[in-house]
Amino acid sequence: MDSTVNTWREGRAGRIRLNRPKALNALDFEMVTRIKAAVEEFGADPQVHLLLIDAPERGFCAGGDVRGIRAAGLAGDVKTIEEFFSTEYAMNQALADCRKPVVSLINGVCMGGGIGLSVHGSHRIATEKAMFAMPETAIGLFPDVGMSFFLPRMPGALGLYVGLTGARLTGADAVHGGFATHFVPEEKLGALEAALLADGVAVIPAFTAPLPAFSLAAHRPVIDKAFGATSVPEILAILAADGAGFAQSALALLREHSPLSIYWSFEIIRQGANRDLAQALAAELALVRQITRHPEFHEGVRAVLIDKDRAPKWSPPSLEQVDPAAIAQLFA
Repeated sequence: MDSTVNTWREGRAGRIRLNRPKALNALDFEMVTRIKAAVEEFGADPQVHLLLIDAPERGFCAGGDVRGIRAAGLAGDVKTIEEFFSTEYAMNQALADCRKPVVSLINGVCMGGGIGLSVHGSHRIATEKAMFAMPETAIGLFPDVGMSFFLPRMPGALGLYVGLTGARLTGADAVHGGFATHFVPEEKLGALEAALLADGVAVIPAFTAPLPAFSLAAHRPVIDKAFGATSVPEILAILAADGAGFAQSALALLREHSPLSIYWSFEIIRQGANRDLAQALAAELALVRQITRHPEFHEGVRAVLIDKDRAPKWSPPSLEQVDPAAIAQLFA
């Protein structure tokens, strides 16, 4: 079992284990292909009562392999980009369509494509060491993997806040927000796994801990007011007018990230409120074909993941300079 994704049957479960620890289990084409096939195979197997997804080393999944996607974009390799995203999104849909329980054990980083791998399943178990985030606007991309469907359905305007700022949610906060469904202490994770294999998902409540208070509860009014606005300029104005530290930190996050990405992410998340998952994934595929060839994405990945200088040269450099017509053209 030395593949980047290992699959096998054990007890009641069809097991899917991510095994690319040096890359924090970032998903490449081989991985999403194998996961999709495993989901379909286990879903059709009458001996399998649940699917169990985990990654026992160095977190759960840091997202998609955007370094490889950037390289393909710079080379004009449209085929590689198309194959990866169409297969990844088909994997997301397969997870959502699976009629059996899909349980993810999340103990560490779960970002981007990792959320897409887990959130479409029925049971998302988060420990106190879990950390969820959609950091795409920091690299000039947008929240994809079905997030344009999921984020608008989080409580209030929390989804747009998380999707635009890239704010991180701990395991407990992820349960409050909806990324996770159950909070289980890390020390109980091994026993929970054994119980799932023996007796199925009915055992989960016995392993959960009391849920700590939502750390963003006090900030929900400003989140809902600002990120419930009908445009990016309105979000900025509401945050700027609020003198509280939380509003100012949210505004600072928006200004750190790609201005273009903030705008196109806002638009696709807003549109996703009126789409089902299949429609949202189709819209994301149409947009990602354009964005992965865009200089903004190439610059963001360079600055954050390749050179790691954290000094991207966005174009335009500020949110106020974004041309709404250019954003509209992406969705035409």
